[in-house]
Amino acid sequence: MEELFNYILQFGNLNKQQIDLIASKATELELRKDDYFSEAGKVPRYTGFVLQGVFRFCYYNNRGEEITNNFVEENSFVVDYPKFESNVASSDYIQAVTDCKLLVFSRKNWEGLFNTIVDWDKIVAKIYQKCLLEAIDRRSPLVSEDATTRYLSFIEKFPSLANRVPLAYIASYLGITQQSLSRIRRNIR
Repeated sequence: MEELFNYILQFGNLNKQQIDLIASKATELELRKDDYFSEAGKVPRYTGFVLQGVFRFCYYNNRGEEITNNFVEENSFVVDYPKFESNVASSDYIQAVTDCKLLVFSRKNWEGLFNTIVDWDKIVAKIYQKCLLEAIDRRSPLVSEDATTRYLSFIEKFPSLANRVPLAYIASYLGITQQSLSRIRRNIR
């Protein structure tokens, strides 16, 4: 729970009562590798904070190919926030890449925090903005760089993931084939 509060307190101040309230609304959830935290076509039920493990956001394109478009690891929130907030069906899957442990907030408990904690909306807005900017920062170089540079950027931005995530997911994220990724990895060693 300490990790959650260390993270949240970067974005605003909370007193002891508010921290205790947030703690009382969170429940621990464990997911096994390949389990889904949220599924396309369904309304996201939880906002989660990752204590341990890695998640990926993915979808299927119009050719039926699975595309990974983001990774989330420890000490970060994981949720399809616009869909969670709007209470509408998601178009992405959020899947555990490893065994994961997280703190989750149901919609009712999350909304209760907005109704009880002064400025909670401002804290959440800052957290969401940070997550959005990080996702954009990670994705935008992928458009204009060659495959080797994209992989090197991936290693720089996700230093701990290269050995925790299957190559197929990394290749999909980079927009290259798994064979190309293997060749790139061989050439840069």
